[in-house]
Amino acid sequence: MSKTTKRAIFILVFSEFLVCLGMSLIFPVMPFLKNELHLSATDMGIMSSLFAFAQFVSSPIIGHMSDKIGRRPVLIVGLGLFAVSELLFAVTNYLVMFDISRIIGGIAAGMFIPTAQALAADITTHKQRARVIGLLSASLSGGLILGPGVGGILAGISYKTPFYLAAVLGLLAMLATLFFLPHYKAPTKQAAAATTTSTTDWRKVLGGPMLMLFLLILVSSFGLQSFESIYSIFVNEVFGFSLGDIALVLTLNGIISLIFQVVFFDRMVLFMGEIKLTRYAFLLSFVSIAWIMLAHTKWEVMVATLIVFTSFDLLRPAITTLLTKQGTQNQGIINGLNLSLTSIGNIVGPLMAGSLLDINYHIPYAVTVVILAISWILTYTVKLGRPRDYKHA
Repeated sequence: MSKTTKRAIFILVFSEFLVCLGMSLIFPVMPFLKNELHLSATDMGIMSSLFAFAQFVSSPIIGHMSDKIGRRPVLIVGLGLFAVSELLFAVTNYLVMFDISRIIGGIAAGMFIPTAQALAADITTHKQRARVIGLLSASLSGGLILGPGVGGILAGISYKTPFYLAAVLGLLAMLATLFFLPHYKAPTKQAAAATTTSTTDWRKVLGGPMLMLFLLILVSSFGLQSFESIYSIFVNEVFGFSLGDIALVLTLNGIISLIFQVVFFDRMVLFMGEIKLTRYAFLLSFVSIAWIMLAHTKWEVMVATLIVFTSFDLLRPAITTLLTKQGTQNQGIINGLNLSLTSIGNIVGPLMAGSLLDINYHIPYAVTVVILAISWILTYTVKLGRPRDYKHA
């Protein structure tokens, strides 16, 4: 890997970490915001949904755009919009402005995350890609893990302080991208013409093994969110977990996930390949969730939980790496669809789990087990092509 490529990867990982840190700073502040401004739970739910919906709509459109005009401008504008959205959230006290801020933030996430993955795929070889996708996944996870703790500390100063910091982080990430990310040529006219005539054909993008891989991305995000969104309530009510117990599990999960993504992911891919890793991760996830449902002790639940989260944290980068390898062109569209389908899972998963939880505590996880088990079976139907790699970076 050349020095220029290494510098680009570092900037992408650094910027994604800052953005995800900034996004997750606000999580512990939401209850204070609700009480301070006398907002309803419905108001807060709409805020979250607007972010996910904007991300869902914008990702494939902007992914297509980045295939045409290049990745760097999209990354810079996305980071700038993220800073604007966080600053707007910090300075306003009006619900409509909060909602507009979340829409802008969702568009910003839809611009940056898939475009960063697309650029990483553009400038790496197939052999290097698992390592780089693993690093990007680790930077995303690391930011989301550290953000709530930092946000909780900053909220002691003012509940608006985390939003100001998030805006500053977004600005720093934008400047780092603007001044330090190497320039990569936008597609030539000939390449752009080829893109408009063949590779932007959505039937081709969604055809063959790609369709199944996109389906697995949707299922994995749905499974994670349906499991995670009610986890605290489930273990508290069923197994008597305290806040300390839950914090311990989530902290251990964060540490283990980062280690697996940074240290072991690319080695596991080289050893068994992405599809086998995906298959084993689905298997471990639904078996471990079933174990939680049948467990009798706290330590069983903790061990099974760590296996579930680690499996999910390996699923996404493994499938994403497969998608970037199968699609030799149109990386922007592919990664945009990837994020859009993830957003659908992020919306539907908690809604399904929450509604079923009102009926019975075990029903949401039983449904999740069945869906993940079917997905495990479907991994045996994936017939991968033999993508060609022209890079020698």
